[in-house]
Amino acid sequence: MVVLITAALPAVFAADTPGVRVVEEIAAKVNGDIVTRGELEERRSKLAQYLRTQGLSGVKLADAVKEQSADMLRDEIDSLLLVQKAKDLNIVVDADLNRRLAEMQVESKITDTDKFHDWLRVQTNMPFEEYKDALKKEMLTQRVIGEEIGSRITIPEADLRKYYDAHKDQFMRKEQIFLSQILISTEGKTPEQIEQAEKKSKDLAERAKKGEKFSDLARANSDDPETARNGGQLPPYPRGMLQKQIEDVVFKQRKGYVTDAIKVSQGFVILRVDDRYEEGVASFEDVRNEVNDIVGRPLMEPKVRDFLTQLRKDAFLEIKDGYVDSGAAPGKETRWQDVATVKPQTTTKEEVAAHQKKKLLWLVPAGYTNKPLQEANTAPPKATKVGDTSKPEAVPAPAAIVPKP
Repeated sequence: MVVLITAALPAVFAADTPGVRVVEEIAAKVNGDIVTRGELEERRSKLAQYLRTQGLSGVKLADAVKEQSADMLRDEIDSLLLVQKAKDLNIVVDADLNRRLAEMQVESKITDTDKFHDWLRVQTNMPFEEYKDALKKEMLTQRVIGEEIGSRITIPEADLRKYYDAHKDQFMRKEQIFLSQILISTEGKTPEQIEQAEKKSKDLAERAKKGEKFSDLARANSDDPETARNGGQLPPYPRGMLQKQIEDVVFKQRKGYVTDAIKVSQGFVILRVDDRYEEGVASFEDVRNEVNDIVGRPLMEPKVRDFLTQLRKDAFLEIKDGYVDSGAAPGKETRWQDVATVKPQTTTKEEVAAHQKKKLLWLVPAGYTNKPLQEANTAPPKATKVGDTSKPEAVPAPAAIVPKP
């Protein structure tokens, strides 16, 4: 579900003039967080930059920026309230975040992690960690909306199938496979230790085949820390991206199949087939969640605004004079209180950074899709409620089955 909740880069003013104390103006206080003037100006700058790429200039550019900037403070407050609500609900999206980044890395065809981070920085104009943080906050907001609103909206089965049948071209897929792994490393080990590692890997493979939970075995035994903490899950791989000895085995098997211990350059790996997609139009069951989101979007949007209005009513919220929250809750008192009894309107850039470290999210105008960063939307949907976008977890470029050069 795409909801027009936006994100912006952090902005802290810098000054080279000796004796000048650099300050950042606070535009709004939202419970324990703040929105600064610099953040709003940075968002406006990003918006203007995007609109220029769409061919606007001069008066048309200025008018478009003015019109679309009217809701910037509202969108910043929306984002903060939803992320705060996610914390209240104990929502965790780390696994989904890792999977999304892994899918992007596969799409980029860049197997080296550092080079992928460099590529992503060029594509987004953001350092990797900042982009990752922005993506995490966006995913948190979507999960809150899904749980608090989408889960209460049910679309009739007939309506879902009608949309699917009329738009099958939207659900084309390449052949690909979803795997989890347990890696038993032999790097730097003696012949005796290698023999022990082989024995251990064979034992783990047998335990997994007999029904022990694969993710628990991976967390407890895998020597690849990145995948181990996520239960061994890997990004989806299209045919042709894996080492041949692995591809020849897994692409022949069905969901749930566990391999024997396979010798690879790093040691021994045990793989489980989590899912496999054939090339062609995805089945209705595989994309039910996606169809549900599309069909339910018109029903969701007014309810999202109502929900955000209620969050405002329940929040501690102060807006500085000169700034306007276009999503203000009717009757909610948000006037800036006397700075002598509360907090100063301005603060040093260090205090801002400490108070909201790397607080971001940038504006993506309605209808805009950043083509190079489109997610691979390939994970098998599990839920049938609008807004539930959960996916299996994964991490970028796992060691054991690095795609072939």
